[in-house]
Amino acid sequence: MRAMYLERPGKIVEKKIREPSPKEGEVLVRIRSVGVCGSDIHYYQEGRIGKFVVRRPLILGHECSGEVVEVGKKVDDLKVGDRVALEPGIPCRMCEHCKSGRYNLCSKIRFMATPPIDGAFVEYVAHPADFAFKIPRKISFDEAALFEPLAVGLYAAERARIKPTDKVLILGAGPIGLTTLQAVRCMRGVEVSVIDLYEFRLAKAKELGADEVINPKEEDIWKKLSSSFDVVFETAGSAVTVKQTVKLAKEGGRVILVGLPGEDEIALDTKQIVFKELDVLGMHRYANMYPRAVKLTQEGSINLKTLITHRFSFEETEKALKFARDNKDSCIKVIVRI
Repeated sequence: MRAMYLERPGKIVEKKIREPSPKEGEVLVRIRSVGVCGSDIHYYQEGRIGKFVVRRPLILGHECSGEVVEVGKKVDDLKVGDRVALEPGIPCRMCEHCKSGRYNLCSKIRFMATPPIDGAFVEYVAHPADFAFKIPRKISFDEAALFEPLAVGLYAAERARIKPTDKVLILGAGPIGLTTLQAVRCMRGVEVSVIDLYEFRLAKAKELGADEVINPKEEDIWKKLSSSFDVVFETAGSAVTVKQTVKLAKEGGRVILVGLPGEDEIALDTKQIVFKELDVLGMHRYANMYPRAVKLTQEGSINLKTLITHRFSFEETEKALKFARDNKDSCIKVIVRI
């Protein structure tokens, strides 16, 4: 089968490799759609994200969906022909975090496209059946690939303990910011403001139900906004917006750090945290969100289709990575069709 390898930073090479066979408890999936994530772009450009370093050729891509073409032993709930979305993080299932339901914190988790684990820019993937979720015919493969960023947004909203009376601010209107917006809007009555540097993304936020959108290049956010938000989500992954979170949250508010800045350490105004008695919460990926993602998308509460702005062929994988990197002002989510 064909696979697209990150051979070194800035270089994708197509290789022919052996097609996998499903082990006991696994299914073999023909990959149909893969979303380009910010982490893919980081690895493509720099060859590392924090402690995760690309030390050998790596297949990128972890937002994926496809069709079951073979079923391993002891798989009872999936069959050949089923359309599935793959949750990319496979935990050990045995540690205290796995047994408590927070398997995203498992130290032995194997996450697709995170070194040294290969990802989904490939024709076939053998995957544990319990992390392959059936999708109805009304949901396209392209949309189903975006269950992964949607899972992040849903988990962020859960971590924030959103209430119908909350006033919410989202810093960043990229794919994660916009899925967080949709997750929050599922709780009726919530008032949501969104900040971003790109008008195209702000227009998309408005389309998806934001009550207010603000471009800090056009308006002074400190004059426009006061410290009046019950919940502030940082989804941009920027040191600047991380610092802004505690200043924009109100007394007794919650700050949810969703994005992953390039810096390992960022100075926060601790007096703001202490005197306002803020809850500052981190989150690592997600846990138990895929069934919810399927349900909400199927019933029409979530619109993933509108986030897909550009599509590329499998042969254009490197072009897709470059396009997503260089065109944040005109694209939201790039899909590679295998």
